[in-house]
Amino acid sequence: MADPENNPEHNNEEGAANEDEDTGAQIAPIVKLEEVAVTTGEESEDVLLDLKAKLYRFDKEGNQWKERGVGTVKLLKHKESGKVRLVMRQSKTLKICANHFVIPTTSVQEHAGNEKSCVWHATDYSDGELKEELFCIRFASIENCKAFKEMVQEVAESQGDKAESKEATSTADLLEKLTVGETKEEEKAKEEVPSEEKEEVPSEEKKEKEEEKKEENKVDDQQAKSDGDK
Repeated sequence: MADPENNPEHNNEEGAANEDEDTGAQIAPIVKLEEVAVTTGEESEDVLLDLKAKLYRFDKEGNQWKERGVGTVKLLKHKESGKVRLVMRQSKTLKICANHFVIPTTSVQEHAGNEKSCVWHATDYSDGELKEELFCIRFASIENCKAFKEMVQEVAESQGDKAESKEATSTADLLEKLTVGETKEEEKAKEEVPSEEKEEVPSEEKKEKEEEKKEENKVDDQQAKSDGDK
């Protein structure tokens, strides 16, 4: 039996193993990459809803549904304005496949024959221009679909209340301005009446003086005539 230590193949394997041993040397990278902060445009918004789903849009020309992507759909509320928008990004590429505001007229309806899906109309801006779209979204569960519909409906109603409140405030401000304006006009009119009366007084005095002057001139003429006769 051959000795394993004297086996040439065994010796070659040991040599290869020694070559693969870690020498402990450290090689510095040629290019140093700096960490870059990535902004999504959602930093000034609060997340109201965050669910995974698959989105479709209706192609009018082809008369069929086309997939927009699989990802996360969010309802985001702006911290200052209070406006809420629906945003959905694809999972892998993070490409935006839906981006529009939830307005008072936004209405989400269950898709016929599928309790996990729902549809709605929106003026979307995901492609960089405003377009009227018909969307269909499908969730993994009925519960998620129901939560989505209820949240959109709640937001739409709240936006409607805000719009009515804003309109009422604007109307109240307008009425207040009109009232203030009418009051100022009345005060101005009242101030102008005495001034007119004051202007009439000097006019009457002037007339009386003219009459007196005519009388004096008449007397002087009579006196002069009398002196001439003498």
